[in-house]
Amino acid sequence: MEDSAADTKNSILIVDDEKSNLKYLNHILSNDYSIFIAKDGREAIEIAKAVLPDLILLDIIMPGMDGYEVFSGLKSSEITREIPVIFITGLGSNEEEEKGLASGAVDYITKPFSAEVVRRRVQNQIRIINQIRAVEDLSMTDPLTGIANRRSFDQQLNKEWRRAIREKSSIGILMMDVDRFKIYNDTYGHQQGDVALRTVAKTLTKTLRRPADFAARWGGEEFAVLLPVTDIEGALNIAELIRKNIEATIILCADGTQANVTASIGANVQTPAQNDSMEEFIFNADKALYTAKETGRNRVCKS
Repeated sequence: MEDSAADTKNSILIVDDEKSNLKYLNHILSNDYSIFIAKDGREAIEIAKAVLPDLILLDIIMPGMDGYEVFSGLKSSEITREIPVIFITGLGSNEEEEKGLASGAVDYITKPFSAEVVRRRVQNQIRIINQIRAVEDLSMTDPLTGIANRRSFDQQLNKEWRRAIREKSSIGILMMDVDRFKIYNDTYGHQQGDVALRTVAKTLTKTLRRPADFAARWGGEEFAVLLPVTDIEGALNIAELIRKNIEATIILCADGTQANVTASIGANVQTPAQNDSMEEFIFNADKALYTAKETGRNRVCKS
């Protein structure tokens, strides 16, 4: 396996049993993309699952598993099924090309290779991939605060919930509400209310240190935090740190005055089993949030 470039480049997995083809395709593409190489079908599936390349160039005629079998293996896995594949082959008939495209490949490149054709067809697919991702990023981001939105949170929770079931690990959730936000809006105006929500979101994301921790705007003045592999003590510690940091953050008003807000937080931790409910997991954190608000606000309560 070879990684030839910086992390900022799109990545391509090239699968071919002929060294000369691998060398030539690597030469054509390595200046513009991070290249990974597999010499047979089994290795290709393993590498695809490990590195999740943006695009796969897959030879059809290979010993052992041919390209169609590899393609089927990639599409049968939840991890790799969305990775686009361009078939590469010396079989240049219309029937073979039609078979490849009908199976779900995004394009088809025939041997002997034309360097310019390879570059152009790869460029076209990478452009499409990046455009789709840009649209998906917008649909997963809260436009006011710039952090993840509820749809993104639901997707992340679904992923981490399944992982926790597989690994028999605990998962924590914090539900958080900005205290007396309507009064804040009435006092300082809705524009300043937006500034307050952006400030809370920024404080929230700065407080979370672990890469897997995930914060989102749940809606209105409510936020949610996902804490994979966290026990109740750890969740409460993070929640209390968030609460303190929000309380201590100064919000500058348009007229030069200063303001601040506080937050109430409900925490819940669970080691989920196969038939457990994510909705109940969230509901219990919400109940703890309600308790925090009912018992004086600006505090953390656990489920």
